Amino acid sequence: MARTLRGLEEVSAREIEERGFGTVERLRHREVWFASEAPDARLLDLRTVDDVFLLAATLDGVGHTKAELERFIGPARSAPWNDLMDLRGQCGGPASATRIDVVASYLGKRNYNRYDIEDAVGLQAAEVLGLPYRSRREGRPPEDGEPFPIRVTLEGPEAALAVRLTDRPMHRRAYKQESVAGTLHPPLAAAMARLADLAPGARVLDPTCGTGTILVESQLMTPGLRLLGTDRDPATLPMAASNSSAACAPEEAPIAYAVADAGRLPLPDGTVDRVVGNPPWGLQVEPNGSLARRPKRYYGEIQRVLKPDDGLAVLLLNAPDEHVRIAESVGLRVCDSFTVSLFGTHPSVVAMRRR
Repeated sequence: MARTLRGLEEVSAREIEERGFGTVERLRHREVWFASEAPDARLLDLRTVDDVFLLAATLDGVGHTKAELERFIGPARSAPWNDLMDLRGQCGGPASATRIDVVASYLGKRNYNRYDIEDAVGLQAAEVLGLPYRSRREGRPPEDGEPFPIRVTLEGPEAALAVRLTDRPMHRRAYKQESVAGTLHPPLAAAMARLADLAPGARVLDPTCGTGTILVESQLMTPGLRLLGTDRDPATLPMAASNSSAACAPEEAPIAYAVADAGRLPLPDGTVDRVVGNPPWGLQVEPNGSLARRPKRYYGEIQRVLKPDDGLAVLLLNAPDEHVRIAESVGLRVCDSFTVSLFGTHPSVVAMRRR
């Protein structure tokens, strides 16, 4: 089971199948369930997901009353926790643990809370595995040590119990040592790179690159790209270079970075294959430079530098209707879009081409 941002379920499902990691069986809220005949450490290479789990048990018909908590006890006791511990090791995660850690979430109203679910499952798993379990009630942090991380999700009447492959959530990329306000969630950056249909040799531009997340995810997904990031703030570019250096293989051409205003890009007309970007329109980062006075210039520059025949821009936009109108006024057209949920906001990923 892969966990995703809301809105990326279909994107992640395509990545799972196209990369040969398994056959997708169903989609739920922020979840992709898939079958894999021989799961291994390659699962940790999935880029568009927040985490990957091994399904331990499911139960259906779970109601909203507190008495329903009893229904978790049987599956929590009979789940093959020891086998999953071993399988976790085969898939690149730790094959041992010193404590049980349980996180639960659910949709809809219930007469019980997440801690009730966590305790119902955690106490049973602890008895089976012979490991300690500590409730998170009253904000108590988990104990030190190596966790056996169990996730419980409840959507409608159906619950799933699963074990996370890794101790550290996969969306917390090891390369991302430098960050600033407005930095992009890495799996979303990877999803945008997938939508851009990148191919080796393509010239890819992020006009407001910040600390380089989109470009790094693009290179990790498609080696052999020619990548350029520009940003008006010179302080971000050393951070971007540091993240890039930590992420990318030595044999790869380094990602190029330059100080530039996104409304005055220092590039010739029609020379960029793909633009992938997260422009600053005031939600977390205020636009500045020419974009503060004339936001239309951003889309005009994208239209200008894109190759006329097969150039493509993939942008993350808040208030997409307004910005699509501006983009269309300078000669761009929308060819695909979908909405995601991101930290309480609902931006859209929008793909555009030149008319």
